[in-house]
Amino acid sequence: MSVPDTHGDGARPPGRGRRFLKSKRTAGVLAGAVVLAIGIAVPAMAVLSGSPSNFESNDGNMVVDSAGHNDWASVTANPNYVHITDPASTSSDDSFMPGQKQDTVCPVIVQSKNPPKTDFTDVASFNETNFASGDTFLYGATIRFTANGSASENVELNQGKNGNCGTDPVTGTTLLARTTGDKLIAIDYTTGGTTVTFSVLTWIDGTDSSNPTCFVKTDTPPCWGANVQTLSSNAAEGLTNQAAITAANNSINGAALVANQFAEFGVNLTLAGIVPANTCEAFPQTVWESRTSGSSFVSSTTDIALEHHLISNCGTLVVKKVTDPSPDPTNTAFAFSLNGDNPPNTSLPKPFSLTNGQSNSTQVFAGNNFSVAETVPANWALTSATCDNSTGTLSGSTLSKIAVAANSTTTCTFNDKLNLGAIKITKVSSKAAATPLAGAVFSIKDSGGNAVTGSPATTGADGTVCVDHLPFGTYSVQETKAPPGYSIDNGAAQNVTVNAVSTCGDGHEATFKATDTPLTDVTVTSTSEAPGGTKSTITCTDSSSSNIGNSPQGPVDPAKVTANGLKPGTYTCTVVIDP
Repeated sequence: MSVPDTHGDGARPPGRGRRFLKSKRTAGVLAGAVVLAIGIAVPAMAVLSGSPSNFESNDGNMVVDSAGHNDWASVTANPNYVHITDPASTSSDDSFMPGQKQDTVCPVIVQSKNPPKTDFTDVASFNETNFASGDTFLYGATIRFTANGSASENVELNQGKNGNCGTDPVTGTTLLARTTGDKLIAIDYTTGGTTVTFSVLTWIDGTDSSNPTCFVKTDTPPCWGANVQTLSSNAAEGLTNQAAITAANNSINGAALVANQFAEFGVNLTLAGIVPANTCEAFPQTVWESRTSGSSFVSSTTDIALEHHLISNCGTLVVKKVTDPSPDPTNTAFAFSLNGDNPPNTSLPKPFSLTNGQSNSTQVFAGNNFSVAETVPANWALTSATCDNSTGTLSGSTLSKIAVAANSTTTCTFNDKLNLGAIKITKVSSKAAATPLAGAVFSIKDSGGNAVTGSPATTGADGTVCVDHLPFGTYSVQETKAPPGYSIDNGAAQNVTVNAVSTCGDGHEATFKATDTPLTDVTVTSTSEAPGGTKSTITCTDSSSSNIGNSPQGPVDPAKVTANGLKPGTYTCTVVIDP
């Protein structure tokens, strides 16, 4: 599997154009290209202590030798496995320009043919983080064109905080400029590849009083610092293949290899001080550099390979909020708290609030026991909470046992449904038959006095009307217009509580029933049989002796009383005929 350039934008620092490959930097091999007695011999160990995968990084082969362990053959499908193929035995191979000063922010890359023993054909890497300890591990493997039992190489870890230098003319991959704090792991396989020494250098800018000068004493910062850290056997291990590897057992490039053509190593980057357990550290680029055997750490590099793959002890936990309905008509803010019990996450718990469609992104140290608790607001129900990496257990409103791997993002989505109910209004006649009444008009308002959607509502032929999609709460229902021929019995607003999930027609609606009374028209007329013979007056009163109509009411019928819209009751009309 070849890894494409993920940063291949060809960007260059300001003022630097195609002259990148023709830089006029100071030439000359670094002074003191003598092997320095730095580093210690690392005896063979089956697995680095604390390795989460029990990676066999110094058995000199690619297959799993012990049950419960891993090796190159078993991690090829892992997203943290990277394989790069590199041109070999060609004058078009990529290399740092020979003779250039290596203490430079941007080494010049040229095309050249490298010596077979220092010519990479393939580079592979795998990294992982121990959730419990926070330790980050890097495993590396190189295959050379021909065997080299005393191989030397550098693994340069760049943070990429100082811009880009330009692109590799062979692969088009972007080279990141060196930055203060970048690390160089120098590895020397000697004694036929059975003794491996590891040394770590740091890129400095001269401001660190504990490491103020350059490894190459004639240089000035920025440069690789003079302080060199040696790695103990519990921090690093490695070996070259002491026996031939068959093509069937070569999971990296599938070719048969002779002894000492393959080299591998493992480094606990946390014990090495490169990726501390209590600080989020990230290296997006690894530069693989072969050296002539016995050369100084920062001189005489030959073949190179650029790898863009993030090495970090931190990941990202994203919490996303989704509501039903969406958009949320209430624009409710949901309160969350993010927690993690692994010690480096000292900034937790972290509170935050989200509305529908929003998300919160938090960088955390890798771990497998994060939890996110939601405070579910009134009128809402948490229906589900899941993470895209299939971790997390929901109990109540807390999603726990969430795993966040280094170099990765875990997104957990909380889905909440708004508790919506309905109000069903029934309008009938006040008479014993309770006849359903169509045409009654009602106003429905929420607790804030705002008319809800569907208000005003008018009863249908069955005497009912229903309004749903109402958030839980108390609503005022008021009849504002009676059907023709009826009068409103109670015109005051009445409270109706919606507290059950419901839609119109499911039988769970909040109900409101009201009656209207039918009305009667009364006409009383007194007419003289003889034209102009008698005169009459009529007085009509209700049961409280209040007048409902008196004559005369007009020139045509001077003794006529018409009383319309009378509710059921007793009415008295008195007719007085003159003598």
